[in-house]
Amino acid sequence: MRASVSFERPSRRSVLKAVPALAISGCVRTPAAEPLKLWAMSYEGDYSPMLMPRFTAATGIAVDVQSLPSTASHEKLLTAFAGAALPDVFMLFNSWIREFALIGAIAPVRSPALVAPLFPEMRAGVAVDGRDFAIPWSVAPQVQYFRRDILGQAGYDTPPLDWAGWRAMGRALKRRRPDEYVFLMLLNWPGALVTMLHQNRAEPLRDRATRGNFRAPRAREAFAFYKSLFDEGLAPRALSTEVQDPLAAFAQGYFAIWPSAPTTLRDLTRRAKEIPADRWGTARLAGPRGPGPVSGDSASLCVATTTTRPAEAWALVRHLTSAQSELRFQDLIGNLPARVDAWSSPQLAQPQLAAFREQMRQPAPIPPVIEWERIQTEIQLAAERMVRGTLTIDETLVALDERVDRLLAKRRALVDAGRLA
Repeated sequence: MRASVSFERPSRRSVLKAVPALAISGCVRTPAAEPLKLWAMSYEGDYSPMLMPRFTAATGIAVDVQSLPSTASHEKLLTAFAGAALPDVFMLFNSWIREFALIGAIAPVRSPALVAPLFPEMRAGVAVDGRDFAIPWSVAPQVQYFRRDILGQAGYDTPPLDWAGWRAMGRALKRRRPDEYVFLMLLNWPGALVTMLHQNRAEPLRDRATRGNFRAPRAREAFAFYKSLFDEGLAPRALSTEVQDPLAAFAQGYFAIWPSAPTTLRDLTRRAKEIPADRWGTARLAGPRGPGPVSGDSASLCVATTTTRPAEAWALVRHLTSAQSELRFQDLIGNLPARVDAWSSPQLAQPQLAAFREQMRQPAPIPPVIEWERIQTEIQLAAERMVRGTLTIDETLVALDERVDRLLAKRRALVDAGRLA
């Protein structure tokens, strides 16, 4: 789900005044024979065309934007690389960057100036073996949205930030509202459990990231805590198809705590008649002993190694990741800027964004394996079987380790042969 809040937009005069400051080196104001090509997914792809007029006005370079469906984009990008048909610039979800760097599809970042303004933690999170291959662009850490009025009935102003307190609050709310739930963590969304693993400092992989490590004590603790929320009736055993409008359910009090991304802010603003702003707030997600690293669906921009116009491609990346463009994008879809300087804007001074800014300093690390996306899917499938009672916790972790070991068999062989560090 994507959303944002409504902020004062920069004037046309201030936007045009900022154009020369883009410092688009190597570009001229003569129209190119063909437009640059940009591929992006989700709302980023849908709304990117709105960022292009200022770039074209400054450079004379047109940009052809293609919005890809998220579910098919990984395969489409790989197919395009195999067929030498990648666009000049494209978006990658951060968990895909290592894979595309290893196969030689994306070029290293040309200029240190492109990464200098970024939150250091965001930059480090997408580097491959210490080298920059992508520019963080659309940052989406999760926090907990909470119903102030419902928590207040049980004597809480804000949710506790540790697991024991979080669950104790959940039990107190459940006693007062036995027919409702407290937490929404949909079973086909692995983010909540993956975040709990990171919060508990569980290492999901071992032996140089060649085998699963889910039977380790810290991983088992995270799975057990996650399962307890469902066993005690604090969270519904439901898929996204069974809660098709989480925002309406949140407004109606079906649950009081909702871990979600910054984009949900726009939906809450648009539907303020259903749930006025004074009834909800945001806070960092609870961890075992307090907040910690959190996963999210953040994305970055890359330049294809096959582009015949690298100077213009990097100029487009520079434009899209400028403070002006990132603030405009935040206003359009709710994603957050990865640049430190953008956060000095009054546009981001809303109190609901404070928890997101704090969380951006602690992104969850992405394990250094190209199979991580598939491993997360296996975590989700295993967790659903555990929550529904098909498998015990121990059976779940044994099966998950075995499945992950199979997924990592090729990597293990390469590491054992000394062909992969």
